[in-house]
Amino acid sequence: MLHYPTSDLSAKQAYKFLSGSIIPRPIAWVTTLNQERHMINAAPFSFFNAAASDIPLVTLSIIRRNGEMKDTARNILETRELVIHLVNDSVVESMNQTAASLQPDKSEITVNEIETIASKSVTVPGIKAAPIRMEARLHQYVPVKNHEEQIITDLFIVEITDFYFDKQLFDLENEYILPEVFQPIARLAGNTYAHIDHLFDLKRPN
Repeated sequence: MLHYPTSDLSAKQAYKFLSGSIIPRPIAWVTTLNQERHMINAAPFSFFNAAASDIPLVTLSIIRRNGEMKDTARNILETRELVIHLVNDSVVESMNQTAASLQPDKSEITVNEIETIASKSVTVPGIKAAPIRMEARLHQYVPVKNHEEQIITDLFIVEITDFYFDKQLFDLENEYILPEVFQPIARLAGNTYAHIDHLFDLKRPN
Protein backbone atom coordinates (compact mmCIF):
# COMPACT_ATOMS: atom_id res chain seq x y z
CA MET A 1 0.00 0.00 0.00
CA LEU A 2 1.18 3.52 -0.74
CA HIS A 3 1.22 5.63 2.43
CA TYR A 4 0.76 9.41 2.64
CA PRO A 5 0.68 11.01 6.11
CA THR A 6 -1.77 13.90 5.87
CA SER A 7 0.66 16.13 7.75
CA ASP A 8 2.87 16.01 4.62
CA LEU A 9 0.11 16.82 2.11
CA SER A 10 -0.65 20.11 0.43
CA ALA A 11 -4.26 21.30 0.32
CA LYS A 12 -4.37 20.35 -3.37
CA GLN A 13 -3.18 16.82 -2.65
CA ALA A 14 -5.69 16.39 0.17
CA TYR A 15 -8.50 17.53 -2.12
CA LYS A 16 -7.38 15.16 -4.89
CA PHE A 17 -7.18 12.21 -2.51
CA LEU A 18 -10.59 12.93 -0.96
CA SER A 19 -12.41 13.67 -4.22
CA GLY A 20 -10.81 10.70 -5.95
CA SER A 21 -11.44 8.20 -3.15
CA ILE A 22 -14.90 9.12 -1.90
CA ILE A 23 -16.76 8.28 -5.10
CA PRO A 24 -19.29 8.36 -6.54
CA ARG A 25 -20.74 11.45 -4.83
CA PRO A 26 -24.24 12.86 -5.36
CA ILE A 27 -24.49 16.34 -6.80
CA ALA A 28 -26.48 19.03 -5.02
CA TRP A 29 -27.43 21.66 -7.58
CA VAL A 30 -28.41 24.51 -5.28
CA THR A 31 -30.44 27.65 -5.84
CA THR A 32 -30.35 30.48 -3.32
CA LEU A 33 -31.52 34.07 -3.25
CA ASN A 34 -29.34 37.17 -3.03
CA GLN A 35 -31.74 39.47 -1.17
CA GLU A 36 -29.72 42.64 -1.75
CA ARG A 37 -29.67 42.20 -5.53
CA HIS A 38 -32.99 40.32 -5.80
CA MET A 39 -31.10 37.72 -7.81
CA ILE A 40 -31.18 33.91 -7.95
CA ASN A 41 -27.85 32.12 -7.58
CA ALA A 42 -27.29 28.55 -8.82
CA ALA A 43 -24.25 26.34 -8.25
CA PRO A 44 -23.38 22.62 -7.98
CA PHE A 45 -21.70 21.01 -4.96
CA SER A 46 -20.67 17.39 -4.41
CA PHE A 47 -19.63 17.45 -0.75
CA PHE A 48 -23.26 16.61 0.03
CA ASN A 49 -25.22 13.79 1.65
CA ALA A 50 -28.11 12.69 3.88
CA ALA A 51 -27.73 13.21 7.64
CA ALA A 52 -30.97 12.15 9.38
CA SER A 53 -34.50 10.95 8.64
CA ASP A 54 -36.51 11.45 11.87
CA ILE A 55 -36.52 14.96 10.55
CA PRO A 56 -35.18 14.95 6.97
CA LEU A 57 -31.74 16.54 7.20
CA VAL A 58 -28.98 16.74 4.62
CA THR A 59 -25.47 18.15 4.81
CA LEU A 60 -23.88 20.56 2.37
CA SER A 61 -20.19 21.50 2.66
CA ILE A 62 -19.12 24.58 0.71
CA ILE A 63 -15.33 24.89 0.58
CA ARG A 64 -14.01 28.43 0.74
CA ARG A 65 -11.75 29.73 -2.00
CA ASN A 66 -8.75 31.69 -0.67
CA GLY A 67 -10.62 32.12 2.58
CA GLU A 68 -13.60 33.78 0.88
CA MET A 69 -17.15 32.58 1.51
CA LYS A 70 -18.96 31.62 -1.69
CA ASP A 71 -22.18 33.32 -2.80
CA THR A 72 -24.30 30.24 -2.08
CA ALA A 73 -23.03 30.02 1.50
CA ARG A 74 -23.56 33.73 2.10
CA ASN A 75 -27.08 33.56 0.72
CA ILE A 76 -28.00 30.56 2.90
CA LEU A 77 -26.77 32.35 6.01
CA GLU A 78 -28.68 35.52 5.13
CA THR A 79 -32.01 33.97 4.07
CA ARG A 80 -31.82 30.54 5.78
CA GLU A 81 -33.39 29.09 2.61
CA LEU A 82 -32.31 27.04 -0.40
CA VAL A 83 -33.54 24.54 -2.98
CA ILE A 84 -31.48 21.41 -3.70
CA HIS A 85 -31.83 19.67 -7.06
CA LEU A 86 -30.55 16.24 -8.09
CA VAL A 87 -28.99 15.89 -11.51
CA ASN A 88 -29.45 13.48 -14.42
CA ASP A 89 -28.73 13.67 -18.16
CA SER A 90 -31.63 16.02 -18.78
CA VAL A 91 -29.97 18.84 -16.82
CA VAL A 92 -26.28 17.92 -16.59
CA GLU A 93 -25.14 20.45 -19.19
CA SER A 94 -27.02 23.28 -17.50
CA MET A 95 -25.64 22.20 -14.13
CA ASN A 96 -22.09 22.28 -15.48
CA GLN A 97 -22.54 25.77 -16.89
CA THR A 98 -23.55 27.10 -13.48
CA ALA A 99 -20.18 25.99 -12.07
CA ALA A 100 -18.54 28.92 -13.88
CA SER A 101 -17.38 31.87 -11.76
CA LEU A 102 -19.47 34.95 -12.46
CA GLN A 103 -19.32 38.52 -11.23
CA PRO A 104 -21.49 39.13 -8.13
CA ASP A 105 -24.04 41.09 -10.18
CA LYS A 106 -24.60 38.20 -12.62
CA SER A 107 -27.08 35.36 -12.10
CA GLU A 108 -26.29 31.86 -13.37
CA ILE A 109 -30.01 31.40 -13.93
CA THR A 110 -30.25 34.46 -16.19
CA VAL A 111 -26.95 33.95 -18.02
CA ASN A 112 -27.80 30.33 -18.87
CA GLU A 113 -31.53 30.95 -19.50
CA ILE A 114 -32.62 28.33 -16.96
CA GLU A 115 -36.36 28.17 -16.32
CA THR A 116 -37.38 28.35 -12.68
CA ILE A 117 -40.55 27.48 -10.78
CA ALA A 118 -42.00 29.00 -7.60
CA SER A 119 -41.45 27.10 -4.35
CA LYS A 120 -44.13 26.30 -1.76
CA SER A 121 -42.25 26.70 1.54
CA VAL A 122 -39.35 29.02 0.70
CA THR A 123 -38.96 32.19 -1.32
CA VAL A 124 -36.13 30.71 -3.41
CA PRO A 125 -37.38 29.41 -6.78
CA GLY A 126 -36.51 25.91 -7.97
CA ILE A 127 -35.15 24.76 -11.32
CA LYS A 128 -38.11 23.44 -13.28
CA ALA A 129 -36.29 20.84 -15.40
CA ALA A 130 -34.56 19.06 -12.49
CA PRO A 131 -35.93 15.52 -11.97
CA ILE A 132 -35.86 15.81 -8.16
CA ARG A 133 -35.87 18.94 -6.06
CA MET A 134 -36.03 19.61 -2.34
CA GLU A 135 -36.97 22.87 -0.69
CA ALA A 136 -34.98 23.36 2.49
CA ARG A 137 -34.33 25.65 5.45
CA LEU A 138 -31.17 26.05 7.47
CA HIS A 139 -31.12 23.81 10.55
CA GLN A 140 -27.54 24.26 11.74
CA TYR A 141 -24.44 26.08 10.51
CA VAL A 142 -20.92 24.91 11.39
CA PRO A 143 -17.93 27.07 10.37
CA VAL A 144 -15.19 24.46 9.92
CA LYS A 145 -11.75 25.76 10.91
CA ASN A 146 -8.20 24.64 10.19
CA HIS A 147 -5.49 24.25 12.83
CA GLU A 148 -4.83 28.01 12.69
CA GLU A 149 -8.49 28.76 13.52
CA GLN A 150 -9.23 30.05 10.00
CA ILE A 151 -12.58 29.08 8.50
CA ILE A 152 -11.95 26.82 5.51
CA THR A 153 -15.39 25.29 4.90
CA ASP A 154 -18.96 26.40 5.53
CA LEU A 155 -20.91 23.32 6.61
CA PHE A 156 -24.69 23.50 6.49
CA ILE A 157 -27.16 21.02 7.92
CA VAL A 158 -30.49 21.80 6.29
CA GLU A 159 -33.99 20.49 6.84
CA ILE A 160 -36.02 19.45 3.82
CA THR A 161 -39.50 20.97 3.88
CA ASP A 162 -40.81 19.68 0.54
CA PHE A 163 -39.88 16.92 -1.91
CA TYR A 164 -40.74 17.00 -5.63
CA PHE A 165 -40.28 14.03 -7.97
CA ASP A 166 -40.76 13.66 -11.71
CA LYS A 167 -43.67 11.22 -12.09
CA GLN A 168 -41.71 8.94 -14.42
CA LEU A 169 -39.06 8.12 -11.81
CA PHE A 170 -41.44 7.54 -8.88
CA ASP A 171 -43.31 4.35 -7.97
CA LEU A 172 -46.44 5.92 -6.50
CA GLU A 173 -47.82 2.69 -5.00
CA ASN A 174 -44.65 1.80 -3.07
CA GLU A 175 -43.33 5.38 -2.76
CA TYR A 176 -39.96 4.39 -4.22
CA ILE A 177 -37.64 6.46 -6.36
CA LEU A 178 -36.73 4.26 -9.35
CA PRO A 179 -32.95 4.57 -9.79
CA GLU A 180 -32.95 2.85 -13.18
CA VAL A 181 -35.32 5.56 -14.45
CA PHE A 182 -33.78 8.44 -12.50
CA GLN A 183 -30.26 7.61 -13.76
CA PRO A 184 -28.56 10.18 -11.51
CA ILE A 185 -25.25 11.72 -12.46
CA ALA A 186 -22.52 11.16 -9.87
CA ARG A 187 -19.41 13.25 -9.32
CA LEU A 188 -16.00 11.63 -9.50
CA ALA A 189 -12.74 13.63 -9.59
CA GLY A 190 -11.50 16.35 -11.91
CA ASN A 191 -13.87 16.77 -14.87
CA THR A 192 -15.21 13.21 -14.63
CA TYR A 193 -18.79 12.14 -13.89
CA ALA A 194 -20.51 8.76 -13.88
CA HIS A 195 -23.85 6.99 -14.32
CA ILE A 196 -25.14 4.06 -12.32
CA ASP A 197 -23.80 1.11 -14.30
CA HIS A 198 -25.91 -1.72 -12.92
CA LEU A 199 -27.89 -2.59 -9.79
CA PHE A 200 -27.61 -5.60 -7.50
CA ASP A 201 -29.13 -6.60 -4.17
CA LEU A 202 -27.53 -8.08 -1.05
CA LYS A 203 -29.61 -9.46 1.79
CA ARG A 204 -28.78 -7.81 5.09
CA PRO A 205 -27.61 -10.10 7.86
CA ASN A 206 -29.83 -10.44 10.93
